[in-house]
Amino acid sequence: MSSGAQLLVVRSGFGATVQDLGRPGLAALGVGRSGAADPEALRLANRLVGNPEDAAGIEAPMGGVEVEFGRAATCALAGAECAAWAGGRPVGPYAPFTVPAGARLRLGTPARGLRVYLAVRGGLDVPAELGSRATDTIAGLGPGRLAAGLLLPLGAAAGWPRVDLAPRPAPADRTVLHVIPGPRDDWFTEEAFGTLLSEPYTVTSDSDRVGMRLDGPPLARARVGELPSEGMVCGALQVPPSGRPILFLVDHPVTGGYPVIAVVRRPDLGTAAQARPGDTVHFRLA
Repeated sequence: MSSGAQLLVVRSGFGATVQDLGRPGLAALGVGRSGAADPEALRLANRLVGNPEDAAGIEAPMGGVEVEFGRAATCALAGAECAAWAGGRPVGPYAPFTVPAGARLRLGTPARGLRVYLAVRGGLDVPAELGSRATDTIAGLGPGRLAAGLLLPLGAAAGWPRVDLAPRPAPADRTVLHVIPGPRDDWFTEEAFGTLLSEPYTVTSDSDRVGMRLDGPPLARARVGELPSEGMVCGALQVPPSGRPILFLVDHPVTGGYPVIAVVRRPDLGTAAQARPGDTVHFRLA
């Protein structure tokens, strides 16, 4: 339910979107889950402001978002850590803070990590489509990407913040993603799977919420030809003819025709979502 208050987007950042926890269970209808690429970060930001974990917030790749509040609001930031200012005063991540009525919240650029999550007490009350307020960039569901001048309605608050701070461990120096072989690992040479587990791969700039395109040693096939399209899941490492894998993220297509050599386990997907172009990722057997 809307509170009647709104949030004005002053600067839209670098492809920021509205996200909640997505649309699970609709793949048979051709609709992917979508939702926050790093769901644990969104859940934490929501808990910090007293929201249900699935309330809609803003996912801001590389930060850069600036918003203005028509009324005083309680907010929290999680995910990639970035400098931020509320009404000109610095505010930190993983702690609730207040933005005065008429003041602006400005996000800087994270030094590490990719996606910053902003939760506002009451959540963003944009219209739900198929049970979710998330922007699905491949299916065209949910609101469009944030744009300057956009007004986002705020929902009615359902709870109060219960903690002042939620300390988080520093990010690991290396991004390690654990994989489960298959379902099409038999389409590749034995050397190919060893290469996947032993060589580093670099995140390319041709990456988005659909997939993380990786550069590194090609993975050689043991078979020729193509598969009929089959179901895909978030975390699938699909290998196109170039031999360089694509890691499917939250807005992935629900089907695909290239063989999947392995699948990144679900607990590591948030870590994957925080890898930015130029970062190196390492795959290990789960």
